[in-house]
Amino acid sequence: MPNTRSAPSRRSFLASTAVAAAAVGSAGPLLSACSSDGSGGDGGGPGRVSEKDAKQILPAYQASEFAVEPDIPSQNGSSPGYTSYLPVDELGVSVPEPKGGGAELSAMTPLWGTAPKPGNAYWTAMDEAIGVKMTWQTQDGNTYGDKLGAVLASSDIPDLVCIPGWELNKGQIPKAVDQRFADLGPYLSGDKVLAYPNLAAVPTPAWKAAIFGGKLRGLPMPQQVIGGVVPFYRQDVFDRNGWTPPTSADEFLSFAKEVTNAKAKVWACEDFKWSAWVYFGVLPEKPMCWREEGGKLVHRYETDEYLEALEWTRKLYEAGVVHPDAVAASGDAAARFAAGESLMWNTGSGAWHGTVSEQRSGGNPDFRMNAMDFFAWDGGDPVIYAGNGANIWTFLNKNLPEEKILAALELANFCAGPYGTYENRLRDYGVEGTHYTVQDGLPVRTADGEAQAAQVTYGFIASPEVAIAHPDQPEQVADQCGWEQRMMAFVKEPMFYGRQIQEPDHLANLSDPFEALEDDVVRGRASIGDMQNAVTEWRRSGGDELRDWYKQLLDEESA
Repeated sequence: MPNTRSAPSRRSFLASTAVAAAAVGSAGPLLSACSSDGSGGDGGGPGRVSEKDAKQILPAYQASEFAVEPDIPSQNGSSPGYTSYLPVDELGVSVPEPKGGGAELSAMTPLWGTAPKPGNAYWTAMDEAIGVKMTWQTQDGNTYGDKLGAVLASSDIPDLVCIPGWELNKGQIPKAVDQRFADLGPYLSGDKVLAYPNLAAVPTPAWKAAIFGGKLRGLPMPQQVIGGVVPFYRQDVFDRNGWTPPTSADEFLSFAKEVTNAKAKVWACEDFKWSAWVYFGVLPEKPMCWREEGGKLVHRYETDEYLEALEWTRKLYEAGVVHPDAVAASGDAAARFAAGESLMWNTGSGAWHGTVSEQRSGGNPDFRMNAMDFFAWDGGDPVIYAGNGANIWTFLNKNLPEEKILAALELANFCAGPYGTYENRLRDYGVEGTHYTVQDGLPVRTADGEAQAAQVTYGFIASPEVAIAHPDQPEQVADQCGWEQRMMAFVKEPMFYGRQIQEPDHLANLSDPFEALEDDVVRGRASIGDMQNAVTEWRRSGGDELRDWYKQLLDEESA
């Protein structure tokens, strides 16, 4: 049946967002995406793609005519914000009729929750609206990488497979991406993507990050330019005490000592190592972990900033201002922060709305968490390195017949419906009256909604441009949008930004021991000298060879 609804009253092109996204995407030269050709990962074979070729591979960008104008517009590439709830009869319809052709598709996705029972009303409604019949092979998100590796090594690979970025460099998964999954370029490159309007509205930086092995292989789930690490603080507690967030590394340490009261079970912070990377301007993780100095590439481990960030974090632990459970790496940091046992906590922006909503609906209406502005260690302007345009992808089995590939793309197009469309509402909330009701102008999930629609499945197939859309917590939306807008002025693209680079097999795991050693250093179980020795060993055991390998890539591009 047709997916018809009345025309929206607020529908418009997201012009400001489109311009901002284009500006972010073109801030530097289009960097080529690189991977191995399956012959050892040398980066110089068929997996290489030049700037010119990459432009031919990327889908064209076309802003959605179905998205609605945000309540808080994007600025300099920040996420747009929505504080208003749209009734169903005001939603736009980007997929007016089912286009999946009745195809049967299987999908493997991670799940942090309990899988819905087959045949439930939510899956049925989604399948009918898209015109497909899905079989879900959801796996525990906490052990997803183990299962993923086993499946990709087998001959029985589902039609669609979701791979999060944090699993991408494990074992043989990188090679499997090249060898097991379809090239989507013939269906999506250039203007071909216009056949799928919601996919065409996915920002170009997200598609850049979906080029693997010289081919457009992934359906990207766009992520914010910043927000992977956010230094949160309990603004309600700060306001009651007349405190203001610290603005330098020394001020942070002094303030942390002042507010910590172990007898009252109040500590200044959780582990703050990840924010320290930003405070001290430390380069990101691989492959963006290099910078050029005097014609030579320098790795993040070799920089003064890296050691200085570890030393500062060690001082926090030494001063006793870090919650004891964080010292022991145990317990639930979110619960400690919500209870006021720790006053500052760094984690991803995804925790923001959920924590606020849970606290305010659970009897703590005055609860307010906000994000501290990043600073340079000396109180100056920070350097915030941009995150890739996407860090989760879904891939299509390369053995699929064309009719199934086309059906899978229709599935993805439906799932990428932007905020303000019927498709987006159905994907995120299910059917009104069954999975949610509207109370006081806001959607409230039913028990079936919690058990079915809230357990993310279709959301791991594809997603639209990032938007901060929480009409139930307009203050939180304003706080997050404001923080992003302020911080975007300090964003910088690191070397090799936006690229997928598969390092040679014998060098790919050189960095594996460092995170554990970092944790030992900041907790006082190892010294800065131990870290310096580890860096010397890293160079000797392959770091210098890896440096030469990356330098060759750089030289070939500039030739």
